Amino acid sequence: MDKKSLKFLEDLMMSSSPSGYEEEAAAVFRKYLATFCDEVKTDVLGNTAGVLNRDAKLKVMLAGHYDEIGFQIVYISDEGLCYFRPNGGIDKLNIPSSEVNILTENGVVRGVIGKKPIHLLSAKERDLPVEIRDMWIDIGADNRKEAEKLVTIGDPVAMVPNFKFLSKNRFMSKGMDDKVGAFIVAEVMKNLSKRKLNVAVYGMGTVQEEVGLRGATTGTFAVDPQVGFAIDVGFATDLPDIPKKLLGDIKLGKGPELSRSADNNVVLGRIVRKVAKEHKIPYQDTASHRASGGTDAAQMQMTRGGVATCLISIPNRYMHSQVEICDIRDVENAIKILTETIASFKGDEEFIPGIN
Repeated sequence: MDKKSLKFLEDLMMSSSPSGYEEEAAAVFRKYLATFCDEVKTDVLGNTAGVLNRDAKLKVMLAGHYDEIGFQIVYISDEGLCYFRPNGGIDKLNIPSSEVNILTENGVVRGVIGKKPIHLLSAKERDLPVEIRDMWIDIGADNRKEAEKLVTIGDPVAMVPNFKFLSKNRFMSKGMDDKVGAFIVAEVMKNLSKRKLNVAVYGMGTVQEEVGLRGATTGTFAVDPQVGFAIDVGFATDLPDIPKKLLGDIKLGKGPELSRSADNNVVLGRIVRKVAKEHKIPYQDTASHRASGGTDAAQMQMTRGGVATCLISIPNRYMHSQVEICDIRDVENAIKILTETIASFKGDEEFIPGIN
C-alpha cells in the first residue's frame, strides 16, 4: 500500500464522526475521492458518493459507513459536569476514564468520563457495572454557568481519535468500525479509475449505520443499483473465550470474510468467490451469527425492487471499543477482491437465483 493511501487511512481514522454528525469524516472522504472520481457528491443526510463511468447500464454500488459510536450531551449539572446518552451500541464497561471530544459549534472541548472512585464504592457496587446514568463528562468547569459557555445540550461527543500500527500488519483505532470499510470503498474506486469498466460504479461512504442503517437506506434508493457491496467489520475469533462454534474460526491476516446469510445474493457470492480463487486472493468464509440485518447490506438488498448484495467484512478484535484492531493484509485483499470482481463484470450479468 502506497504512502498516499496510508496517509488517507490515518486521516480518516483520526476524524471524529459520531452517528448523525459525520461532517469531518465526510470531508476527508470527499477530498480523497475527488482526485480520481468523475463526480463526487454529498447528500442531505451526509452520505458521500464518488462515481465512475456513470452512463453504463448496470450500476454497482459500494458502501462503507464512516459514522462511529459516540455520545450526546443531555444535561449539565450545577457542578459543571456534563451527563450524556449513548449514540449507537456502547459497551458501558469500556467507557469510564475515557478521554473524549465534545464537538461544539465553536470547536472541540476536551473532557474525561468520570465516575465515583473505587475507594468510595460499597462491596456490592464494586461487583456491578457502572450505569451510563452514573457517569459524567468532566470538562474542567467550576460550575454550570462556566460549562454552558463551552457546551450546549445536544452536542455530539466522540472518543479522542487514535490510530497506530502495533506491528508491521496490525493497526488499531477507535473508529475501525467502519472507517476501514469506507477506506476500502475509496481504494477500490481509485483502482477502478485506472481500469476499463463496463459498469457504472458508485463508491459511497454512508452515515448513521450505527443507529439503524439510515444512510444506506436513502443512499441506495437514490443510486438504484442492481449490485451492492457492503464493506464492514466482522468478529475475529482468534482470541480466548470467543465461541468458534457460534461464530466460526476467523483469524486476523487470513483474508476478509465473505458472508453467507440471507443478506447475500447467492449468484453474486459465487462470482466473488470464483474471482478470488482465480486471482489467488485469500478469504475466509463465514456464516453470519444472525439470519439477516446488522450491516448496510440488509438495507441495500431491500431497496426498491431488490438489489443483489454481498457483504465483505474485515476481521476485527475488540469491536465497539477505543482499541479495535485489524490487519492491513485483510484490508488489501478485500480491495483486490472487489477491484477484480467489478472489473470482471461485462455489464449484462443476471443475478436471479436458480436461473444461472
